Amino acid sequence: MPEGDTVFRTARRLEAALVGKRLSVSDFRVPEHSTLSIVDWLVESVVSRGKHLLIRVNPPAKVAAPPLSIHSHLLMDGHWDVYATGERWRTPAFKARAVLGNPAFTAVGFELGFLQVLRTADEVEVIGHLGPDPLGHSWDPAEAVRRLRLNPDRPIGLALLDQRLISGLGNIYRSEVLFVTRVHPLTAVGDVEDLAHLVDIAHRLLQANKDRARRVTTGTDGVDRYWVYGRAGQPCMRCGGPLSKESLAESPRSAERDVYFCPSCQSADVPASEATH
Repeated sequence: MPEGDTVFRTARRLEAALVGKRLSVSDFRVPEHSTLSIVDWLVESVVSRGKHLLIRVNPPAKVAAPPLSIHSHLLMDGHWDVYATGERWRTPAFKARAVLGNPAFTAVGFELGFLQVLRTADEVEVIGHLGPDPLGHSWDPAEAVRRLRLNPDRPIGLALLDQRLISGLGNIYRSEVLFVTRVHPLTAVGDVEDLAHLVDIAHRLLQANKDRARRVTTGTDGVDRYWVYGRAGQPCMRCGGPLSKESLAESPRSAERDVYFCPSCQSADVPASEATH
């Protein structure tokens, strides 16, 4: 599932292609909105909220309708591509779920996890539950810490994926943040000595990557862009010991997701004072 920085960059691309222009193409390929046309509507803004994407459009003066928001989530395989109008699509057309265009550019949403159109005034119904967004203008680290502490017995490795606590973090950032702060994934939230520092690292890593074409957490865009993610069995770049992975799930019926870590650097007996700042 894409991380928050991927959705942020997607919003930037769509913004550059669509915002300030009236739509000449409007094609929704989902049953709920298949008859909806917003041709001649003005694209007002494109924003990301964690892993959610919102394209806001305003009606022309002759249309008595409220402003609308096109709300999408990429989930595992979704993506929005931007093409020069008339350019050949790189993904088969049958995978398209939404096509929005103007004389210069066409934006196509492929295999979107979900797609809905709602009144802009009602956006709170679909994103109001989200926690603070490290890439949002209203980022509030104190609120993120407060929300994390609501369940002190929950493993931090599960809490960091809860979009109600902090929005935008996925498997990659969860593993990397915990490694950088030397916190084991199974450590209870209440036992994390410096939770504010952990939240700050999450913010700093996403901010550092929001404009990069390739995500990097090690500081070097080479062979090893990540400290631990996807590197189980390989040597730790700190201590040289083998890295591990473990599958975590909220309950026996929940889907398991792998978290990567260093058993040595992130063991329970590593003093918090040794964490990298």
